Amino acid sequence: MTNILVVGGAGYIGSHTCLNLAERGFTPVVYDNLSNGHAEFVKWGPLERGDIRDRERLTAVIEAYRPAAIVHFAALIEVGESVKAPAAFYENNVAGTLSLLLAAQQARIDKLVFSSTCATYGLPVDVPMKETHPQNPINPYGRSKLIVEQMLADLDRYQGFRSVILRYFNAAGADPEGRIGERHSPETHAVPLAIDAALGRRAGFNIFGTDYDTRDGTCVRDFIHVADLADAHGRAVEYLLGGGESVALNLGTGTGTTVQELLTAIAREAGKPFPIQREGRREGDAPVLVADNAKARAVLGWNPKHDLESIVRSAWRWHASTGLAAAE
Repeated sequence: MTNILVVGGAGYIGSHTCLNLAERGFTPVVYDNLSNGHAEFVKWGPLERGDIRDRERLTAVIEAYRPAAIVHFAALIEVGESVKAPAAFYENNVAGTLSLLLAAQQARIDKLVFSSTCATYGLPVDVPMKETHPQNPINPYGRSKLIVEQMLADLDRYQGFRSVILRYFNAAGADPEGRIGERHSPETHAVPLAIDAALGRRAGFNIFGTDYDTRDGTCVRDFIHVADLADAHGRAVEYLLGGGESVALNLGTGTGTTVQELLTAIAREAGKPFPIQREGRREGDAPVLVADNAKARAVLGWNPKHDLESIVRSAWRWHASTGLAAAE
């Protein structure tokens, strides 16, 4: 079987991608320092512990497994923390990626799928957002991802190193069969926080901003099921192995859901309402973030299969079964 190195593969989206790769007949080799990942999420291939900043360790793992391509998830992702400690984000997300790229090139690997984000766009100028939307990130997290995108563009332009850049919108949900799901520490994502509130594991859920120019006054977001994200990564690997050229693609449903609509769906799944606090707006929150996903559909033949109800149902099943509250 063909090995694929999945850096950060013990994390949320990485582990679901390993499942998808295994279903496609690949062997996902997970390389993770487990700072945010979970060893118990590594179920479909070997786990090699290591940090992306440790080039010597990376080189040894790559030499041992000789992967045909790399999928790169290893990053610090919490926007608020990036504002508090920007240098740490640049060290891990930028310098760490450079270490990975150098190790890959040394082993003559020239195909990489990169986990990027719609945060590289910054505040929306046009909605839905296309890949041609201006990239003006408003926080160090988004800037660190944009710098990597620019690095990959240069490697493609001057050295023929091919990459698929996948810009996520709001990842949510869990494996429909309940094998793996979402677990962050601290937890900052809306779906698990709201589900924990509905399960009585936290006091309630805070809505930040109820006076936006949207259909109910709350922010609109494009929630995309993690299984659909994983499917896009599997397709991207096959696209590169088939000779595909470098490309950047949005991953979202193209359908916006307000925060209030999300909470209503979770309350419906719970069978009862739960406490909600309404707060003022947070600085930097855009009123609407929705993807134009036409390019991903065209290039990868990708078609998101899960709707909001499926996202909430799978996430509810996962969080209710784990018995673990999201970290405060």
